[in-house]
Amino acid sequence: MQGFLNLNKSAGWTSHDCVAKVRRLLRLKRVGHGGTLDPAAMGVLPIALGKATRLLQYMQQDKAYRATIQLGIQTTTDDLEGEVIATQPAERLTLDEVLSILPQFEGTIQQIPPMYSAIQVQGRRLYDLARAGETVEVPVRTVEVYQIQVLDWRPGKLAELEMAIACGSGTYIRAIARDLGELLNTGGTLASLTRTQSCGFHLEHSLTLEELEAQLQQATFQPIPPVTALQHLAVVTLPAPEAHRWCLGQRIVWNNTSTDAPTNALRVQREEGEFLGIGQVIPSENGLLLAPQMVFASAE
Repeated sequence: MQGFLNLNKSAGWTSHDCVAKVRRLLRLKRVGHGGTLDPAAMGVLPIALGKATRLLQYMQQDKAYRATIQLGIQTTTDDLEGEVIATQPAERLTLDEVLSILPQFEGTIQQIPPMYSAIQVQGRRLYDLARAGETVEVPVRTVEVYQIQVLDWRPGKLAELEMAIACGSGTYIRAIARDLGELLNTGGTLASLTRTQSCGFHLEHSLTLEELEAQLQQATFQPIPPVTALQHLAVVTLPAPEAHRWCLGQRIVWNNTSTDAPTNALRVQREEGEFLGIGQVIPSENGLLLAPQMVFASAE
């Protein structure tokens, strides 16, 4: 059982809970996930199975979300799971006012993660420090937000803004909700969050835990092959003798002079298309070499 599962996480489950459940269902020790989702959040949680756990670092990092932000309220956790610490009626707000502020959250932005998050400071998780009542300075992070699209606007005392957000890895949607509310002088918090895309996987092609269990009972479950999940990487094809040596951990002379040598990770395959692993072109005294970074297939 090697490959990936595009899991549709339900609200109330931690990412760790999902990994543990998949591990039990598949009777597989090596299971990992490709990016934490908060317990209250739903949607795409990429799961790696078996040796594919070693491929998580090479997956696409861009993510997309559908979020509902509630304006007029501020909480300790920056979502509705936390304690309300301030309210400010938002009836006066108009969509035009919100639209005038949103461009500040697009592009390369500075963001302070929520205090209740899994980021480590001084060797401890922020949420552990928060629960212990300890106050620490949360480091500012630079994140990428590619696009914010307003899907719906529901005015009222607690106004609601529904948005689609495309962003890079490490972006906290709860922080966007908090900071948007601060700029609008109403306070803001995340009311609901669904991840619609992660690691190249899309929500419409995902499986719930219940659907996974049903497929396993019917013996129809097939993991997503690594080659499918790594389509974003440039590919290099090796003839049989070179493929054999590369799978043994040997470096292969890079003879492709038609293009500039790639600097990023490469998807390595045999001539018949079998995925072999991840390689990288490196310099040597005698020229360029294709070195194994992660060998997935056997040398047979």
